[in-house]
Amino acid sequence: MNSEEKEITYQTSNSYSTLNQLTEHTKNVWFVCHGMGYLSRYFLKYFKELNTEENYIIAPQAPSKYYIQPKMHVGANWLTRDNTKAGTKSIMNYFDAIFEAEEIPEDINFIVFGYSQGVSVAMRYMARRQLQCHQLVLHSGGIPKELTAEDFAYLDEIPAFAGMTVKLIYGTNDEYLDIARIEEESARAINLFGNRVTILPFEGKHVVNVEYINNLV
Repeated sequence: MNSEEKEITYQTSNSYSTLNQLTEHTKNVWFVCHGMGYLSRYFLKYFKELNTEENYIIAPQAPSKYYIQPKMHVGANWLTRDNTKAGTKSIMNYFDAIFEAEEIPEDINFIVFGYSQGVSVAMRYMARRQLQCHQLVLHSGGIPKELTAEDFAYLDEIPAFAGMTVKLIYGTNDEYLDIARIEEESARAINLFGNRVTILPFEGKHVVNVEYINNLV
């Protein structure tokens, strides 16, 4: 048997979800990347306590959907180890399309938020597109190993983003993060962003910390 894996390019579409409206009263725009097993429309529930007039939330949708046992709920994931390079390229193009559609004002407080698996896609997009934000939130996820401080050096060259901050949030009882991993990720964040980083542990497991979200703005 002579098997061969071939590759084609084709056009596709994907949804994304938003919460509240982008108006003249909006102060903060959030770009929030969910973790594995979520759908974007349900991930928005963690941001519902924010002031509705002042906060506009954009939640992209991971493309690969699957059934979650035992109740057969539908979840999604961003990437796997298989064909990661091509998958990442597709996600970057998808994010480009969202930003083009949303036309986020430049004079607004812009927050990039990644939870769990969403941390990696958010950070890769920032690095590859030199995305400018006022606050980067890394919640309970791993920093991609290929990223270096050089990838984020562009932030130091833009006076408007000199005060950009990075929040590293994790649960002290997170079942996916032992002490060694927490120390490793904290050191990686500091290596990439230096004194921009604030580490915010909380007593809890691998869950979204809504209290911290509400206090980010």
